[in-house]
Amino acid sequence: MRELVAGVIALLLLLVALRLAGTLQFYRRARERTRSEERAMGREVIAEVPTGADLALFSQDRARFYYGGEQIDKDLIRAVRVLVNGQPIASYLSPRFRHRADIVPTGFEDRPEGIARDRWDVAIDTDERTWLVECGAIRERVSQELARKIYEAVREELTNSSIANRQFTIPSPPSPPSCSRPGPSRRADPRPG
Repeated sequence: MRELVAGVIALLLLLVALRLAGTLQFYRRARERTRSEERAMGREVIAEVPTGADLALFSQDRARFYYGGEQIDKDLIRAVRVLVNGQPIASYLSPRFRHRADIVPTGFEDRPEGIARDRWDVAIDTDERTWLVECGAIRERVSQELARKIYEAVREELTNSSIANRQFTIPSPPSPPSCSRPGPSRRADPRPG
């Protein structure tokens, strides 16, 4: 009788393990399909950010960043900040907006998590609003790495766009001094003959 009960329990455990493996495979395929769709639209996937029970992609193309279903125009970005528990620890201000006095560091109210662990986020400031990409508090290294990837991608875009927008002027070489002599001028006669 014990062997029969042990056999039934072993069979149930095997079925549960197969079901979990199938579920993991389903989610892996769905994630890869989503990544392929992003690449097909000409977007580069920067990070997969956990949002509740699912993952949201943070991606970019030439003109915009994409987070979940939202679009962030690159030309409108004024600043990017890494936030730990709502407080900025790193920031980069776009050179195009450094003359503006109304741009101040963004902070968000700290939400007590109940467990003492750091929450990593990235704030992207535009003229319209501040976008908060919540990288989470999974484990310090995982959330920190997600925040770093997103921050670096936005900062690099701000740096590159400011270099591309600069007006580089090459001074023309000085003209040679004119040699004028008094006397009759010699001009070629355009008439044949």
